[in-house]
Amino acid sequence: MEMDLLQFDAKDLYYEKADSQEVEDLIQYASELYATGEAELPLLQAYLRAPESLNVLVSLNRFYYYQHRLPEALLISERALNLIRPGIDFPEDWRQLERTHISEAPKDLLTRIRLYLFTLKSIGFLNMRLENLELSKAIFEKLVSLDDKDRIGAQGLLELVVRRQEAAEGIFRMPQAFG
Repeated sequence: MEMDLLQFDAKDLYYEKADSQEVEDLIQYASELYATGEAELPLLQAYLRAPESLNVLVSLNRFYYYQHRLPEALLISERALNLIRPGIDFPEDWRQLERTHISEAPKDLLTRIRLYLFTLKSIGFLNMRLENLELSKAIFEKLVSLDDKDRIGAQGLLELVVRRQEAAEGIFRMPQAFG
């Protein structure tokens, strides 16, 4: 039976997990500093106090992304993926992920599975922005193969990365000599 990635009861949402008051205060303080670009220090302080908090990782990821610090955003997304994975019993390497990992998973894990898939999509997107087009394409192809209804939204990104690859190849082709 196929599992629909949109038909589920939202349980175990990462942002409903309470962090310590100190960590929550640091995240709140950082949000007040976003406009000035000075949010990194309180976010890193929060990370040092709660390195496995998805609230902290999501906040750090957003900060780095909006500061156009894509390599740092990518590191944080990869860290989040590695934190989510063990709780849903997915393979260590996303390339080994199969539909059965999703379809045979207990329904109460679907919220976490969606978080994993969206985090993987983020990793693919960041790699695309960093011009790691082959890796990005492989990630989007994997997501499309797992999600035939495109609930995760990887199909459009796959098409975009393919167009970018084709455009890059066109730039590097030498014009044919006139015969």
